[in-house]
Amino acid sequence: MKKGFAVLLMTFALPGCQQSSNDAAISGEAQGTTYHIKIVLDGTSTSLEDVRQEVSATLAEIDAQMSNYREDSEISRLNRQENTEWQPVPQQIAGLLVIAQTVYERSGGCYDLTVKPLFDLWGFSRHQNRVPTENEIDTLLPHVGMQLLEVDATNQRIRKKDAKLKIDLSSIAQGYSVGLVARRLEALGIKSYLVEIGGEMLVKGRKANGDDWRVAIQKPTPLTREIQKIIDVREQQGIAIMTAGTYQHFFEENGQTYSHILNPKTGRPVTHHLRSVTVMHDDPAWADAWDTALLCMGEEEASRIAEAEKLKVLLIYDNDNQLKEHMSKAFAASQ
Repeated sequence: MKKGFAVLLMTFALPGCQQSSNDAAISGEAQGTTYHIKIVLDGTSTSLEDVRQEVSATLAEIDAQMSNYREDSEISRLNRQENTEWQPVPQQIAGLLVIAQTVYERSGGCYDLTVKPLFDLWGFSRHQNRVPTENEIDTLLPHVGMQLLEVDATNQRIRKKDAKLKIDLSSIAQGYSVGLVARRLEALGIKSYLVEIGGEMLVKGRKANGDDWRVAIQKPTPLTREIQKIIDVREQQGIAIMTAGTYQHFFEENGQTYSHILNPKTGRPVTHHLRSVTVMHDDPAWADAWDTALLCMGEEEASRIAEAEKLKVLLIYDNDNQLKEHMSKAFAASQ
């Protein structure tokens, strides 16, 4: 379920294009990956240093709540509580769990934030990959499933129906992070921007020179940085563009390749031919959840669900060693 790979979406600049004096950019590291933010400062008194400090504070705030790598984070605290009592959670986490439960139900259980023990078992959490035994997987499967988690968002609390349940927010937290950073930029008076964290992106407005933002989707092949497709973002009210892929985090053993995308129903890596999923959505958290859910399904089921949910989706899959593209009707209409 976890993505966490390098940037998949890149701003695309034509050769010879000049950057306006009203354009500004900052970048850095956070959440185990990198971030890049481009903003248009025209008409605002906000300084670039103000933006830098606000972005750093926002990402630190999210990290303190949702990081699996910090023992003092809220989600780590919840995972240590092995009981079936109601437990308080921050409003932000409760809201994400509501989104996750909805996508879990609509994806037939393919999107599941409780897959963490399986993710750990396969060694993807600490880059210590191995193929577990059938018995090890079967032992954990009964303790995995969003149906084992009750969420009371109104009262900001959750209850585990299985005390051993563990939650991993990484497949939705970056989308949430992108959205929160964008909201903080708007609070500073910035109306046009591109926010990208670990390849997850939200763009709004236009560049300072009036051009549309352009986004390049990486070709889903390992160890390359080639461009598969370029999207002109004509939507100016704000649109999230999220990509999940099977081709960046994987390992090989005895001639077989194992993707880091786990099917929570089997406890094993997916084996279909879908290589990447790009979702365009008004809400980055929803987009982040859906790209992972659809990637878990495979190209045929992902295509069916995308149409049923009226999602803007681009699928890239392998067909006889050739990459093929499939756009949902909503995605095609947006281009």
